[in-house]
Amino acid sequence: MIVSWNWLKQYVRLDMSLEELERRLTMSGLNHEGTEEISGDLAIDLEVTSNRPDCLGYLGVAREIAVLWGHELKTPPANAAEGRPPVGDLLKVRIDCPELCCRYTARVIRGVKVGPSPRWMARRLETVGLTPINNVVDISNYVLMECGQPLHTFDFAKLKGAEIIVRQPRPGEAIEAIDHKTYDLEPGMCIIADAEDAVAIGGVMGGAVTEISDATTDLLIEAAEFDPVSIRNTARRLNLHSDSSYRFERGVDSEAIDWASRRCCELILELAGGELCEGVLDVGPQPSPREPIVLRLAQLPRVLGIDVPAEEVRKILTDLGVSEIRAGAEKIEVVPPGWRRDLTREIDLVEEVGRIHGYDQIPEDVGVPMVSSTRTREDRVLAKVRHVLTASGFDEAMTLSVVDERLSESFSPWTDAEPLRSLTPVLRGADRLRRSLVPSLLAARRTNEALANPEIELFEIAKVYLPQGEKLPAEELMLGITSGREFSAVKGVVEATVAALNPAIKLEAANDDYNLLDPESSCQLKLDGELFAYVGRLRNDGLKQFDLRMPTTVAEVSLSTLVKAAALVPRHVAQPPYPAMTRDLNLVVDEAVRWADVAATVRANCGQYFESLRYCDTYRDPDRLGPDKKSLLMTIVLRWKEGTMTGEEADRIRDQIVAACRRTHGAELR
Repeated sequence: MIVSWNWLKQYVRLDMSLEELERRLTMSGLNHEGTEEISGDLAIDLEVTSNRPDCLGYLGVAREIAVLWGHELKTPPANAAEGRPPVGDLLKVRIDCPELCCRYTARVIRGVKVGPSPRWMARRLETVGLTPINNVVDISNYVLMECGQPLHTFDFAKLKGAEIIVRQPRPGEAIEAIDHKTYDLEPGMCIIADAEDAVAIGGVMGGAVTEISDATTDLLIEAAEFDPVSIRNTARRLNLHSDSSYRFERGVDSEAIDWASRRCCELILELAGGELCEGVLDVGPQPSPREPIVLRLAQLPRVLGIDVPAEEVRKILTDLGVSEIRAGAEKIEVVPPGWRRDLTREIDLVEEVGRIHGYDQIPEDVGVPMVSSTRTREDRVLAKVRHVLTASGFDEAMTLSVVDERLSESFSPWTDAEPLRSLTPVLRGADRLRRSLVPSLLAARRTNEALANPEIELFEIAKVYLPQGEKLPAEELMLGITSGREFSAVKGVVEATVAALNPAIKLEAANDDYNLLDPESSCQLKLDGELFAYVGRLRNDGLKQFDLRMPTTVAEVSLSTLVKAAALVPRHVAQPPYPAMTRDLNLVVDEAVRWADVAATVRANCGQYFESLRYCDTYRDPDRLGPDKKSLLMTIVLRWKEGTMTGEEADRIRDQIVAACRRTHGAELR
C-alpha cells in the first residue's frame, strides 16, 4: 500500500516527523518498506498483512495514526444531493449467483461532463502509481484508494435493456476488457451483464463496451461485495490482476459499501456535474450484526506481562472503532466494527491493546505465566510411530503435496477418482494433489540411488487428498514407506508399528490387485474388514517405471484409522507363572495358499494354549517339493495359564494343527 503524505493529511493531522511515523506504524503492525519523494510529495510504502484489508485505504491508515497519536480522524461526509427520477424507474438489478456476489448496489447520474481531472487529484493518483484517465474514472480510483472499497462506473447509455444481471458466464462466452484484451470466461466466474451480454468481469475489470469516454453523459455507479475465493480464482485463471481484485480477494467492509457509493457520487457531482437520480438499487442481504466479544481485563497482564489501566483499554478499543456494550471492573463487552473482520476472539482484543499501547512498553525481562499445552491424541500417536520407524532404521522424508500427471497416475490405491488440480503448478507440471505418498517416496528413492547412497530406508507422514465429487476432498493422514528390504521385513515393521500403539489390534491379510506390486510378495492389511494398509514389492516393470535399479518394497498405512484405534494408556498385564513350550512346523502347501490363511488355521486350533506364532521362512524347490509347491516354516509358542504343559500335550496340539491344515489347505508335514 503506497500512501501519499499530502493526501493522508486530509484525514488526520500529521504533526510528527516522517521517521517517527514510519517507526510507530512499523511497531503497530504496518511494516515500512520504503519512502520515495515524487513531485514534492512523499510516497510511503507500507506492507499490509492479509488480515488487515482495512489498511488498504487511506482512512484505515489514518485511523491507525489517529489512535497512535490521539488525533481526530476526519472522515468525509459523503453527502450527495439527489434529484429525479427514482433510479428504479431507469434500471433493474438481479443477482443470479448469490454465492459469488452477495450484494450489489447501483446508482445513476445523468448529464455529467467527462474531462480531465483537477490537478490536485491527478497529482495524488500519480504519487501512488495510478495514471489519471478522466475525471469520472479517476474519482472511482480515488474513492477506492480512500476507503478500500472498489467501484466501477459504466456508460449507462451503452447498457442494453436497462438491466444489470449478476450471473455466471454462458458456455463459450468471452469479453473484451478495458485493457482491450479478450478473455474466455469459465464457469465459477462472476460476470456483470446487461440484458444481452457480459459488460464486466465482476470484481476484476470492466468491459471495453461500456467504458467511460468523452462522449459519456450518463453513468451507472457500481459498489458490490464479491466472494473472495471466486475473485482470487478468476484473477489467476485469466492472469488478470487489478487493484480491485486485490482488495476483493481480502474482503471488503460490508457496512461501508453504501458510503463508498455515496462518496463517489458526491465527487462526481462536484467535479463532473450532472444530477443524481433518487435512491439506490441495493440487492442482496444487509450485513449481519457482529457477535460481541468479552475481554477479561485479567488477561492483559497474563498475556502481555504488564498492567494496562482499564480506562486506557476502553479508549484504545473505542478509538479503533469498537462499540462498547458494557464495561465492568473485571471485563468489557464490545462489538468489533465491520472493517475489522480479524477481530473475532478475546485474544484479538488483547493484541490490539498491546500493539497500540506499545510493545516497547513491555520490559524485556517481564515474566509471562506459561502453561504447557496438552499434546493431542494425534501428536502422541505420531510420536510413537516415528519412534518405531526410526528405531527400525528408517529416515523421515518430506515431499511436496502436489505431483505431476505421470506420478499421480502411476499409483492410486485408495481411490479411482480423478485428482484435484491446482491452477498454479508448484513446480513445472506439478499441479495434482497427490492421492498416495508412495509415488513421491519412490521419486525420492530414485534421487538417492542416482547419488549412490547405500541405504535408502525412508518414511513420510503426510496427508493425501481423496476427491469426493463436489465436496472438499477427504484429507487422510497417511504413513508411506519405501525400503530395500524384503516384503516380509517391511510387513513386520508395519505390524510392529501397529502393535506399539495397540497390541490387541488384529490385522487380516488379503490379496491385492495393484499393477505396480508383485502379487506373490504383496498384500492388503485390513482392520475390521476395512482397508487399513498395503505392503508390497515392486514388480520389474514398476522398477522401470520409476527408473529404479535395486529391489524396492513399499507400504502405506492409514494413520487416520490408527489414531482412532490406538490405546495410549499403558495397562499392566500379569505375566504367566508357567513355562512355555515351542514347536516348529514345516508345512508343504500349494503355491496359491497364503501364509495369512495358514496362520489363521494354526491360531484357531491352538485354543486356550496359543501364545504366539512366528513366521520363519518360505522354501521353494520343484525337485524336492514338486511343481507349484512351497514350504512354510513357522514356530508356535504354547502356554497353559492353569499349569505346566507336558511335552505330550504340546505334541497333541501340534498334531491337531497339522491335521486341520491338511483338511483346510491340503498341507503335508515335511
